[in-house]
Amino acid sequence: MRAVVQRVRKGRVWIGDKVLAEIGQGLVVLLGISREDTQSDVKYMVDKIANLRIFEDSEGKLNLSVKQIGGEILVISQFTLYGDCRKGRRPSFTDVAPADKAIDVYRQVISALRGEGLIVREGKFQEIMTVEIVNYGPVTLLVDSKKTF
Repeated sequence: MRAVVQRVRKGRVWIGDKVLAEIGQGLVVLLGISREDTQSDVKYMVDKIANLRIFEDSEGKLNLSVKQIGGEILVISQFTLYGDCRKGRRPSFTDVAPADKAIDVYRQVISALRGEGLIVREGKFQEIMTVEIVNYGPVTLLVDSKKTF
């Protein structure tokens, strides 16, 4: 499982001209799910997202998590995080989970984040969306449950 985690002042997702979901201060998470992801990947990702210390404390140090600041999370499915661009000019998506598995894992991640006491909004699975991200910092991290960068 892969995620692009962005610390934001606000985030919003649109379908056409309708706002589907929006958050204030917190995290926008673009989430990619692979064929090989299991419950251990869900647990790893949820723990990382909920507890990453990327918000400033009173001394200006990145010492607080989204949970500690009472922030919100916007999770958006993004299969293209598993696009392999090493050969040719068109990405290969052979590592992407099939839609029926991916939607189940996506929902498990959202449910588990809510189980951490977080306010979680979500995009719509397999839908063309416009995502508005007001990144703060900027702070953007890549999280991968299978490897380190």
